[in-house]
Amino acid sequence: MARNSVPEPLRGNLLKVHSGMLDLHKILIEHERGRFESQRGVIRSPGEFLQLLIGDPFFAWLRPMSGLVAVIDEFLESKDPVNLAEGEALLTQARVLVAPLQEGNEFQRGYFRALNESTEIGAAHGDWKRVLADLKN
Repeated sequence: MARNSVPEPLRGNLLKVHSGMLDLHKILIEHERGRFESQRGVIRSPGEFLQLLIGDPFFAWLRPMSGLVAVIDEFLESKDPVNLAEGEALLTQARVLVAPLQEGNEFQRGYFRALNESTEIGAAHGDWKRVLADLKN
C-alpha cells in the first residue's frame, strides 16, 4: 500500500480503530443474520446475504458502521495529501458511533440491543473499549 502523508501516531490510531471496527462489524453482522433467519427464514447464498445487507431495512442500522470503516480505509489509502483534522475527526466519529446507547441514534440503539442479546458481542465490545484505551495521543 502506498503511504500518504498521515503521520504517526494518527496512522497507527486509525489502523487500530479500523481493525477493531472490522472485527466488531463481522460479529454484529453474524448476530443479525441469525436474528433475520429466525424471523424470516434461511438465507440461501452469500449473494442473497450481500443483497440483504445492502438493501433490506432489517440491516439498515449496521450501514453507518460499514460506511465509517470504508471512509477510514479510503483516508488511509489515499495517495493525495490528507487533512489531519479529517483523520482526527474520523477517530472521534468512531468513538461516538460505536457506543451502545438505548436512547442514541439508530446504530447506537441497534448496538445496545445486540449487546444485550449476545455474550459474544459483549466480549467484542470489551475488545473495542481496549482499542480505544490503547490509542496514542
